[in-house]
Amino acid sequence: MADLFHEILKKYWGYDSFRPLQEDIIKSVAAGNDTLALMPTGGGKSITFQVPAMAKPGVCLVITPLIALMKDQVENLRQRGIKAYAIYTGMTQAEVALNLDNCVNDPDTKFLYCSPERLCSETFIARLKSININLLAIDESHCISQWGYDFRPAYLQIAKIREVMPDVPVLAVTATATPQVVDDIQYRLNFKRKNVFRKSFERKNLIYLVREVDDKYRYMLRIMDNLKGTGIVYVRNRLKTKEISEFLQQNGVSADFYHAGLTTAERDLKQNAWKTGETRVIVATNAFGMGIDKPDVRFVIHIDLPDTLEAYFQEAGRAGRDEKQAFAILLYHKSDKARLEQRTVQTFPPIEVIKQFYDNLGSFLQVPIGEGKGRSFNFDMALFAKNYRMNILIAHNCLKLLQQGGYINYSEDVNNPSRILFTVGRDDLYNYKEGTEQEENLIKTILRTTTGVFTEYRPIDEGELARHLNCTRDTVYEILKKLSRYNIISYIPQSSMPQIMYVEERLPVQSLYFGPDQYLNRRKLYEQKINAVIEYATKFECRVKQLLSYFDSEGAEMCGTCDVCTHKHETDMSEFDFQSIRALIEESITAAPALPDTLPDLIHKPQAKVCRVVRWLLDNNLIVQSEDNLLKMKQL
Repeated sequence: MADLFHEILKKYWGYDSFRPLQEDIIKSVAAGNDTLALMPTGGGKSITFQVPAMAKPGVCLVITPLIALMKDQVENLRQRGIKAYAIYTGMTQAEVALNLDNCVNDPDTKFLYCSPERLCSETFIARLKSININLLAIDESHCISQWGYDFRPAYLQIAKIREVMPDVPVLAVTATATPQVVDDIQYRLNFKRKNVFRKSFERKNLIYLVREVDDKYRYMLRIMDNLKGTGIVYVRNRLKTKEISEFLQQNGVSADFYHAGLTTAERDLKQNAWKTGETRVIVATNAFGMGIDKPDVRFVIHIDLPDTLEAYFQEAGRAGRDEKQAFAILLYHKSDKARLEQRTVQTFPPIEVIKQFYDNLGSFLQVPIGEGKGRSFNFDMALFAKNYRMNILIAHNCLKLLQQGGYINYSEDVNNPSRILFTVGRDDLYNYKEGTEQEENLIKTILRTTTGVFTEYRPIDEGELARHLNCTRDTVYEILKKLSRYNIISYIPQSSMPQIMYVEERLPVQSLYFGPDQYLNRRKLYEQKINAVIEYATKFECRVKQLLSYFDSEGAEMCGTCDVCTHKHETDMSEFDFQSIRALIEESITAAPALPDTLPDLIHKPQAKVCRVVRWLLDNNLIVQSEDNLLKMKQL
């Protein structure tokens, strides 16, 4: 079986060998074991479920909350000649039905990606029973834990899936999880026994720096002057992405901006320009990065403090995936602490505000009380905020809390391109005589440039088609609508609005209930995570050691490369050298008192440095020297 795994890896991905831990995880899954894999960003998590799924008959069901990542992975698999489909918010019932039919009827189908919210549909679960599922893969599995930083109630439905397919093994993967979350994931997913594979979160090639500066923009320019290669600058809001990218352009840096409010075409254009090196720096919100594989990112700069160390670790980890030296740089100002603490108020509006928002939302979407269950709606956040005179950030957080309360599902990253499906066969299409020459040319162009249009909905770009035909986008749009009316094609125009789906029918506002786990406890957890970020930015301790300790990596040691470790200690050596030698001295004289002259040989360190550290420890009354000159630890 191990040979088969290597054959699949070579045939479809072109690699001769697996990365550390990948093969162990694959063997565990192939043996039918429920498995939790903790691997850092860029560690090759997708390979661990894609390879074993390819090794046996059936379809791998992949649950992921990120629509952009879902689309990216499906397209990536198809480019490798592997049949894969996705089902997500914003698709029509016809699209969903067709994709499920393909999974049932086409034995070559290997992957079905879906969002966790789909698992709330009894119809969807019923259809899954007719699909030969060989593996259940749970991406971003920390979302199932209420102790995780991004809890999504829909993930709790996965336990019901396990009841439908009790013999199908589960592989849960995540890049970040605290010990509490690790245990909770396995409990919530009904693991038959605990089974965790951990890859060290330490990235030897990644240098973590925190810089306390007054002018972040100017310091950012200095970084880019001193470092070569491409980079990412992360900021909190969409307006700042454009503001900072323009600032960089004005100062000679090739830069562009990216956020969730862009159209699919705009996103793709900006991503591709950055991936190919045409754009050096992308300034983005946290919407950027998932599923974007660019190994040679040399720096990631955070202008604003992130909400959690989990988020920071993931975003910073997008630097240096080629295992060459790269930098993760956090720019800090004293005022950032107050701003971060203020986010608690914005992130957790008063319950009365949430209830009023819910009531206004039902009116805005025209959903009567007692109705709406299972229905999806386009949601124009800007128009809603204007009509109800509400801060957009507060509205966004009300939606998140209503989602965590299990009342609605909110998908912000929906950005669906136009799609078409030919509803007639090729022969009937060639016999279609009622079309104009322009219509015939459009059909021929689609057939020449787009594959699979007779068996599934495929994305198209009206602008690109217009360029081929030397006409306007509006002309292409009108022709496609006409062909749809004639039942030649099924045409779904582009949509980029966020989607809201009612998990339960709309309730009277007095029936809404937010228990401690849904509000108060989550607020306390959020405050703890914010405090951890502030401590990371302000505490004078090795940055890597802080991060690894947060994720409970036992025996975390100083990295020797971060700003703390390389800081000059008063003994005229680096903090790393000082702390390393200090630890060895203290360990040695705790075991047995020693003469100063013998210490360098005992701990295998240079005499001059050992003498300086010993003098510092004596001066600071941390060790003592007896009358016979023996060095000892001071007794407390």
